Parts: sequence; structure tokens; C-alpha cells
Amino acid sequence: MAEAYDVITVGGGLAGAALAKRLAENGMRVLVLEREVAFRDRVRGEQMHCWGVAEARTLGLYELLLETCGHEVRYWSDQLVGFSEFGRRDLVTTSPHRAGSLNFYHPDMQSVVIGAAAAAGATVRRGARAVELVSEGLPGVRVHEDGNGERVYRARLVVGADGRNSLCRRWGGFHVERDPEGMVIAGVLMEGLAAPGDRMSASLNPRLGMLSLTVPLGAGRFRAYVSIHKDARDSTAVPLSGEAHFPSFVTASIAAGAPAKWYEGARAAGPLASYDATDTWVSHPHRAGLVLIGDAAASNDPSFGCGLSLTLRDVRVLADKLLASDDWSEAMDGYAEEHDRHYGVIHRLTGWARALFYHPGLVAAAARESALTRLIADRTRALDIVGVGPDSPCDEATRRRFFGGD
Repeated sequence: MAEAYDVITVGGGLAGAALAKRLAENGMRVLVLEREVAFRDRVRGEQMHCWGVAEARTLGLYELLLETCGHEVRYWSDQLVGFSEFGRRDLVTTSPHRAGSLNFYHPDMQSVVIGAAAAAGATVRRGARAVELVSEGLPGVRVHEDGNGERVYRARLVVGADGRNSLCRRWGGFHVERDPEGMVIAGVLMEGLAAPGDRMSASLNPRLGMLSLTVPLGAGRFRAYVSIHKDARDSTAVPLSGEAHFPSFVTASIAAGAPAKWYEGARAAGPLASYDATDTWVSHPHRAGLVLIGDAAASNDPSFGCGLSLTLRDVRVLADKLLASDDWSEAMDGYAEEHDRHYGVIHRLTGWARALFYHPGLVAAAARESALTRLIADRTRALDIVGVGPDSPCDEATRRRFFGGD
């Protein structure tokens, strides 16, 4: 039996649920298919950069998240090992969006947003696992539902919002591109960590190709991450997964530059897991009634924290295109073109940052020392991935200034 909707989102995380909320609020019949009955901690991104917060405001999610599970952090602090401290940045006064970082425990965020989609009128099916796309006639999804067997749902548009290992992407025959190099990132929820609770704290160790980042979540909890370049000499210490590797995670955090005293009373409050952080993406993520958003369309290296913000940019652009046009094929092509542009900017900027700060071979040691010294002396040379993101300049002049080649 087939049931028809305007839009079906395969995935009920931030991408699928935020899109469903936006479209349902504007009168569309939307179905959200989410395979998980209850969201759990799987070590995912838990902070939105300033430009992502601006997208959340536009989508009507900012106040909702702040009131239910969000923790707004005004400051960002960088420490560059071997150099003077970059210092503390006031994100509210220095970003064009006048916003800090919005942080939250990922499963709580997912529950809030999928609940908002349902409250807006979207139909939400939990425990619904998509098993294939159906191409005959109106686009459709064959779904196995817990306790209800299989059925087919159809819609004018199917949206693949099922993450970086997207089945929709595979079923749609999209070609996935992948960077040849990258980081490995590990993360764990922590309690008892003595890191500052009013700022994002990043420690970068270019000589070791390592990054430590602590994300305050409020109520004394932090999400802590360590990223290590695959070609760095300490990369043999990863993957850092499982309870037994928690002491190694702490050791790696300190090696990356985080103060050892922060960890004296720290303990894991959730699973420790590590992931390949290499960028993967699809060019022009639209074809014949299927469109990809979020990590299904492009997964940026999570070491730079752009994933959630990119997801909301995708959601806002796609929703705006669909709501503004009766020609959905044209609208989806317009979304795909804009997606390629804004992801392309982030991909380029984070690639430059990875080369300068973490890659042990792409930039000679003397050239790195010179570039970093100039960068510290003149912060206008820096890439504003946190404050401006995909609206940043990314031309050759920008690249040359960043690497000190001007």
C-alpha cells in the first residue's frame, strides 16, 4: 500500500527534522522516517558556529533549543603550542551575526527538533528503516517498520538526510568524492573536567599535527575532542575508542596542548569513539526526485566543527527554494548549486587550515613557523571559519595572506 506526501525525509536527525518542521509550518505534507526509536550518544557534533546560530534563528530553532537543551557560549579561546596564546575572542561582538556558539547534548537536540517537526504537523515514524527507493511513478521509499512489516510511502520529493554513510546516496547512484588525506577525531562526554565553562577552548599543536577542543554543554558537562592527522607521528595512538582507551585520550589531549590540571578529576560520562574525519561529498546533490542534505550531501572534517552549521544552511536553502517555486526540479537544482558553493568555501578554508596547522608534510617547517608568526602578529590573516564561515572570502589573495606568502 502506498501513501503520498509532498516530501519524505529519510532520517529524523537535525537535517531531516529541521526541514520537516520548516515545510510543515508552511502547509506541506511531510513524512519523517527515523530508524531509531530513542536517540543515543554516538559522539556527534554538539556546537554551532556563529553563522550556524544565524541559520537556527531563521529556521525558528534558536530559541527552542536554547530553552530546552542549549547552552550558549560567548567566548572562543585558542592556544597554539610553541607560540604565544592567540587569546580569548568575544564571538558576540566580533561576528557579523552577533552570536556566540550554541552547544547542546546531541541526543537531546535530536529529540527536541523531531518533536518540533511533529508539533508543526509533520508525520513522524520512529523505528522506520528505509530499505530501498522506489522509482516507478511518484518517487517512493520502501520502509520496514517495527511491528508493522513493510510498506511504501510516496512523495513529490524524497530527501536523503541519513548522514555520512547515506543509503539514499548509494541508492540514488551519486558519485562520492573523497579527500586523500585527513584527520582522525575522537570524542567523549566528560564530567569533572576543570576546563572553563564560558568558552570554547581549542589547543593546536602543529608540530604533532594534533588538536584538542573542549565544548561546554552546561551543568558541569563537556564534550571533549582530540583530532590527530593521519600522517602525524603520533597517529599510531588512534583510534581512541572504548572505555579502556580513556587514559590515552587524556594523554593525547594534553599532548595537543590542553592543560594537564583540567583532567585531574575528569571522568568519562559516555562512550569514547573515534572516526575517520576525511571530507566526503557529492557534487550537485540532486537527481530525479531525490535530493541530499546535511552529511549525506557533504561531510566536512568535524575537527573544524562546521557540520551542524552546514546542515542548517542546507535546510534553509532547500526550504526557501521549495517554498518559492512551483517548479521543484528547478528549485532543487538551485539548491544543489548553492550547496556546492557554500560547502565548497568551507571545504577550501578547512583544507588550508588543516595544511597549515596539522599536516606534517604539506608545509615545510620553516615556512610554517614564518606563517604562524605572521598570523599571530596580524589576526586579520586568519580564516574566520567560526564567525563568518561560507560567506568568507576564499580567493587566491586570501590563501596567500593566510600562508604568509604576500
